Amino acid sequence: MAKLISKTYGDALFELALEENKIDSYVEEVDAVKGILQDNEELTKLLNHPKIGKEEKIQVMGQIFEGRISKELLGLINMIVEKDRNSAMVEIFDYFIDRVKEYKNIGVASVVSAVELTDAQKAQVEKRLLETTHYEKFEIDYEVDKDLIGGMVIRIGDKVVDSSIRTRLYELTKDLTKIQLG
Repeated sequence: MAKLISKTYGDALFELALEENKIDSYVEEVDAVKGILQDNEELTKLLNHPKIGKEEKIQVMGQIFEGRISKELLGLINMIVEKDRNSAMVEIFDYFIDRVKEYKNIGVASVVSAVELTDAQKAQVEKRLLETTHYEKFEIDYEVDKDLIGGMVIRIGDKVVDSSIRTRLYELTKDLTKIQLG
């Protein structure tokens, strides 16, 4: 259900951004609002409090954001509050940002390696990703996991390429247990 909500509102914001030719400015505004929501626990509690009325929540959001973000985005926030979708607001904004990245052919990848990669290695990984995908640019998050022993795991959306030594050893162990000695 939450995915459907974030898709519905996120798509609406994306279509509006396209129509108004304001994709980049909407992304900046959405990032700012999302950051405020994530950093301000009190605001999140207020938005999700069942005893505080929608009108008061809308008024508070107006006081915080009016004049700082576009009327259209503030209108969307008010609609989200009006429809009691407050808890999905960050997910809606995440969906919108993902949709914009897809539209602009920007891939998002997670690379986990056994050791810290050098800048040259990172450039090589990015070059290889650009060659093997339809994306024109990548945002890559690098992490280190010593348990991989060697190699790396690359995740782009729901696709995973696992060339880690840990996985190879696991597969080898699985294959060896299937062998019948006799």
